[in-house]
Amino acid sequence: MHCDNGKTRLEWLDALRGFTMILVVAYHVSTNGFGEIEKTSMALPFLVLFRMPLFFFISGFLAFKPDFNWTGGRLGMMVWKKFKIQVIPTLVFMLISLIMYHPHFWNHMDRYLGTPYKTGYWFTLVLLQMFIIYYVFAFFESKMKRQSWIPITLLWVIALAAYAVLYMPSWFKFPKPADESWLNYTSFIQTMRYFHFFVFGNIVHRYWREWQRLFDSKWFFPVLIVLVVICCSDIFKWHLLKYQWTNLPRTISMYGLMLIVFIAFRYYQEQFTKKRVVGRCLQFIGVRTLDIYLLHFLFLPNLKMVGDFINVNNKNFVIDVTQSVVVALLVIGFCCLVSSVLRISPFFKKYLFGRK
Repeated sequence: MHCDNGKTRLEWLDALRGFTMILVVAYHVSTNGFGEIEKTSMALPFLVLFRMPLFFFISGFLAFKPDFNWTGGRLGMMVWKKFKIQVIPTLVFMLISLIMYHPHFWNHMDRYLGTPYKTGYWFTLVLLQMFIIYYVFAFFESKMKRQSWIPITLLWVIALAAYAVLYMPSWFKFPKPADESWLNYTSFIQTMRYFHFFVFGNIVHRYWREWQRLFDSKWFFPVLIVLVVICCSDIFKWHLLKYQWTNLPRTISMYGLMLIVFIAFRYYQEQFTKKRVVGRCLQFIGVRTLDIYLLHFLFLPNLKMVGDFINVNNKNFVIDVTQSVVVALLVIGFCCLVSSVLRISPFFKKYLFGRK
């Protein structure tokens, strides 16, 4: 496999973010735009296994800054910076979306805010929570006299335990709180579901040389492929594991597919530089993920007849993916156009998209 240098690695990571954003928009085109049913779709149950885990994995990977000097002032500055970027634009565009598509939303505001998904705008809020948790962790970790792999590994184990609580509650005998609504209002339940991917991405970056050696080994990638095939077969066909154990092959598949895509982009990184058309396009999308995520809900098509056809004729994975990706690219293109126009205003550029 190819060697990595800093510049090239950043380019293919931006391209990978762009690829992941295409999958996110394509999923929303399929479900919100076409009205596809996830349980009967050939593509959605498979793609959903790794699209969001990959996004959080990349975010955690990029969050690690080895030379950053953590102080109390810098901690506060980083949290405030992320808050302005993640929260203010999200609230603005969520309100616009509600006004456009839910005329009587004001009478049901509590219902919209009380769901963990926030009409689709949960991602930026959850990502903010992850950054805050990690920044606080990194601050205290930097005060330790001896640097070790143990603290970050312990954080990953805790994050995995929080994730497991959602799917295997009977294994954990914690007293059940009287009111769990705060988990939905804050979308923290989504943080519990995905934070372990964020931490895992951070671990991979911290020990990048060791992970590259693992990725470059002759046995790792084939074993990973076989493991994912077995786990996906159990998820979609065999159903050998029952009850709470069913989440085990699902979790392994999520990690496995996420790593397969990550390794593939690293291996073909020369194809994703700015010298290549595909690389330039994916990188452009990758550096505008916030803009696209916030805007794309406003431009999703209302083509339920497409979903009706797919739900009946749902046996072709390629057609299912292709039509949603093609429409997603049109939506993304329009989002980039609108974003470029709005960015003409320094005020909108700063407060809607977090750019100076």
